[in-house]
Amino acid sequence: MKTNVNEPVLLSPVCKDIIWGGERLAREFEKGDGKMDRIAETWELTVRDDAVSTVQSGILAGKPLSELYGTEDFPVLIKFIDAKENLSVQVHPDDEYARKYEGDLGKTEMWYVVDALPGARLVYGLSDGVSKDDFRKAVEENKIGECLKYVDVHKGDVFFIPAGCVHAIGGGILIAEIQQSSNVTYRVYDYDRGRELHIKKALDVIELRGENEINKIRYSCAHKTDDDLLADCEIFRVEKKNSKNCEFIEGRSDKFIHLLVISGKGRVGALDVKAGSSVLFPMGCERVALDGEFEFLLTLVK
Repeated sequence: MKTNVNEPVLLSPVCKDIIWGGERLAREFEKGDGKMDRIAETWELTVRDDAVSTVQSGILAGKPLSELYGTEDFPVLIKFIDAKENLSVQVHPDDEYARKYEGDLGKTEMWYVVDALPGARLVYGLSDGVSKDDFRKAVEENKIGECLKYVDVHKGDVFFIPAGCVHAIGGGILIAEIQQSSNVTYRVYDYDRGRELHIKKALDVIELRGENEINKIRYSCAHKTDDDLLADCEIFRVEKKNSKNCEFIEGRSDKFIHLLVISGKGRVGALDVKAGSSVLFPMGCERVALDGEFEFLLTLVK
């Protein structure tokens, strides 16, 4: 039975140890229990059968977030990702393909670069003029690097990755990711790490889109855009804000809101927050005051 809560709650993440991960999430954001040498990802907001955030404050402290929300069709998953090494080159399916072949949602996502080492870069689609046949041939001949579009990365950059877009986070990048609540990934290249590749399915779902087409999806629900708006698609709306300029958060009666602190410290209502804090505003939450000075990503689910 779900419990009604009408005030913000702090969340504890699910920590993931993956071979390409680093130590920054534990060292800089105090993630984990101190027993993990490597934390690749922290799932800051998740309600899935395979991973559920834990409530850290209020009457549900110590309880799984599923006591507020069931696992059925929970729409988003929010993460921090610490890529010490390159992630695999991969692609995600759309909802139709994922439901048919995986029994899961598809995956559209966006990245906010929290920090990046000098020279860091990532893969953001295929090079201009590369066709699906070109890509298929490159995969067969182990020449995939010749088809990929590499982008230099800096702190504060934003990348929107719709389902079907080939991508890969490069080493030295710390990212906040907002995505559909899905864990379906098709790897096409993995730096000979020995993990399974999913070439056929990846080739099934790859979409070739230019920047204008991607931005059309990214802002498909936006009436107007401004510097605060990072994305407004059919799944989520994400804004970057500073508590000095945003003195309160107005709750919603029908949907929850999520706040992810990316720098600084302060208070959200009665909660102390700092870089890395994950705060959920349950549906029905009223206006909540912000204090201190901190930057945060605000996610509104659709």
